[in-house]
Amino acid sequence: LWIYFLKRVNYKLHFFLFVHLMVLQSLAFQSYKVKIEMNFNLWLKITLLLCTFVAKQKIMTTLKIGDKAPNFSAKDNQGNTIQLSDYTGKKLVLFFYPKASTPGCTAEACDLRDNYQTFLSKGYDVLGASADSAKRQQNWIDKHELPFPLLADEDKTVINAFGVWGPKKFMGKKYDGIHRTTFVIDEKGVIEDVISKVKTKEHAAQIL
Repeated sequence: LWIYFLKRVNYKLHFFLFVHLMVLQSLAFQSYKVKIEMNFNLWLKITLLLCTFVAKQKIMTTLKIGDKAPNFSAKDNQGNTIQLSDYTGKKLVLFFYPKASTPGCTAEACDLRDNYQTFLSKGYDVLGASADSAKRQQNWIDKHELPFPLLADEDKTVINAFGVWGPKKFMGKKYDGIHRTTFVIDEKGVIEDVISKVKTKEHAAQIL
């Protein structure tokens, strides 16, 4: 049970969870002569409550340079299944953006579009991803003539695998959403670069 929940959180919570477990176990064993059953039941209830709380937290997982990229599989704007293994032998620019057809995301996608041939000539392929529907992604592609596919990750499987979903704040309002992030993945599926401070109008220059 603990291994399952530890996999859901980042390392900043691991120490807290470990200390919690150790303290409660210590209390249970030190009290074995007095109401040990009651103490154990209390420990179990508190532990389960904590696990429930942790499971509900939307905590971003931090992938870093040198990590193996998650081996994703998802549908794109045309309903085709795209997997990381499809890009074996070439570099992949995987860019996550908050929402298709919004000004910032359009500026970013169009900058990548304008430099797409340069990416290809240097051995890169480009793939976008957001939680938008396939229809919205396709409309965006048609309107701006984007030459690369876009993952319609509506269930956020890929988004969560790369740890880019989390709490955000805009004009004083807090909400959960996609953090604009680009991962450059090498020919062997290893993360070569992580760009979290994306310049939407000059993003290609940040990568090349």
